Order: sequence, then structure tokens, then C-alpha cells
Amino acid sequence: MGKLYVVATPIGNLKDITLRALEVLKEVSFVACEDTRRTSILLNHFKIEGKKLLSYYEPKESVQVPKILKLLEREDVALVTDAGTPSISDPGYKLIKACIDRGIQVEVIPGPSAVLTALVGSGLPTDRFLFVGFLPRKGLGGFFEDLKKCEGTTFIAFESPNRLLKSLEVMKEVYGEDLPICVARELTKMHEEFLRGKLAQVYEELLSRKEIKGEVVILWRH
Repeated sequence: MGKLYVVATPIGNLKDITLRALEVLKEVSFVACEDTRRTSILLNHFKIEGKKLLSYYEPKESVQVPKILKLLEREDVALVTDAGTPSISDPGYKLIKACIDRGIQVEVIPGPSAVLTALVGSGLPTDRFLFVGFLPRKGLGGFFEDLKKCEGTTFIAFESPNRLLKSLEVMKEVYGEDLPICVARELTKMHEEFLRGKLAQVYEELLSRKEIKGEVVILWRH
């Protein structure tokens, strides 16, 4: 029986990969990944050759899980995502759960995570925090209203740069302009940025820009 290795990969800066992650990726024959092209770039950068890449992404996981489980009957498989730790806002948990149900050993290789990187760099309290995934496209006002019940909590959410301003506008309506927030963008990359302050201030700064690029994490404390 093989083992499933859940391998965290860099969220931007390739130097952030761990020695243990590289060791596992060199040893396994099969790598289940979100985008084979992105994973190929990572493997090529570290001169890791001869790996068979398996596409594993939503909604394809329903088809791929049985295939990967079959492979795991005889050899080890590594599970990666495009960036960060698999199963965080990612269908990796479905494969992990299937392995656990089958008695297949799962070993997590910890590493980069946009959630924790943004939290630590935000300057907001870290004693109690809640990651809520990607913000919903519909019913955002009601979503924020529900979160108001959890006082004394730092919230962390992923958002598209194209929808960022609209989401901040809804936040102002629900929480008010003085809400302490942080918008983290392009984490670990060349143009990494943390915008910290009251909601109104951060919103005005972003509104003044012609374009907002990069992957975005929003954090706020209520």
C-alpha cells in the first residue's frame, strides 16, 4: 500500500519551498495537481524530471479520486495545488478523506499558506481567527451580517481583484467605515503589498488606482 503525501508549494516566491517537499517530489512517480502546466514549471525549476502528472481539480475530482486510489494501492502519490497548502479552498480534502476511509496513510508536508502569511503580516490580533474561503458572489451583505455574531475574531477571506472594491463597499455598509482591516496582495512576490488601516482609508487608496492586480486576501477584525 502506498502513501499520499500532501505537499505545500510556494504561493509566489519559489525559494519558499521546503527541503522536505523537494525530497518527496523527487521520490514519488505520480503527482496529482490542480494545473499540470503550473506544476511542470515548479518541477522544472528544481530540475525534477520523469514525473507523471495527474489533473486533480474541481469538478474533476469525482473522476480522478478512484484513479488515484488505485495508484495508491501499489505506490506513493504526492498531492499539490497551484500555490500553497492543498485542501485550503481546494478539493484536496476529498482525496484525503477517501484515503483515510480506505486506510491509506496520509502524510502532510507543511509549508507556505496565503492564509497564515496574510494573518501574521496584517498586524491584526491572531489570538482568534476564522478563514471563510472565497467571498460569495451573491448575498454578500447577509454573509457579512452573519459573521458579526462572532465578535473578537479576525476574519480572513480570498477575493478577486476585479471584485475587491465592490466587496469593500458592502463591508462599509455592514461594519461601518472605521472597521480595522488589511488588504494583502501578491504575497511573497516582487510587488507584495499590505494595506492596513480603517476600512474607509484602505478603500479610498484602492479606489484611486487605475487597476488592481494580483491575488488578494482581505482581513478584518470585528
